[in-house]
Amino acid sequence: MPAASRTVTIARPVDEVFAFFADSTNSARWRTGVKQIAAEGPPAVGTVYRQTVSGPGGRGIPADVQITEYIPNEKVVLNGIAGPLRPTVTYAFTPVAEGTAVTFSLAAELSGLKKLLMNGPVQKTMTAEVSGLDRAKALLESGTA
Repeated sequence: MPAASRTVTIARPVDEVFAFFADSTNSARWRTGVKQIAAEGPPAVGTVYRQTVSGPGGRGIPADVQITEYIPNEKVVLNGIAGPLRPTVTYAFTPVAEGTAVTFSLAAELSGLKKLLMNGPVQKTMTAEVSGLDRAKALLESGTA
C-alpha cells in the first residue's frame, strides 16, 4: 500500500495552524498538484471538497475528498470519494514549545491491476505531496497564510 508521512514544526499557535489545514481550499496554496479546489461548506465532518489534481501529461483528474473526522486543534481526516485513487489524508496537530507540530500523512489501498501498474507512481506522488508541507510552513510563518 503506497503511503507517505512528514512532520514539521510551525512557529504558530495550534488554533491558527489547525484552521489553515482544516480548510482544504488552502491546499492549492502549498500542494503543487492541486489545480483547483472548492468547498461545499465550512470545515466539519461531511464537508466535501471538489478538487482537480494534475494527472499524467498535466491533464486534470477529479480527486474529491470528504472530511470523515474533525477534532478541533487535534486532527482532520479526509477520504477520497472521486477519481481513480481514493486516498486517506490525515493531518495531526500537537502543541509544542516552538509552536505546532503538524503531521501530514497519505495512504491509498491499491488492488488488482491498479496495484501492479500504479504502485510505484502513486508512491512517488505521495512522497512529493508530503514534502509540500515545507511550503505550508513557510506560508504560515511568513504571515501570508
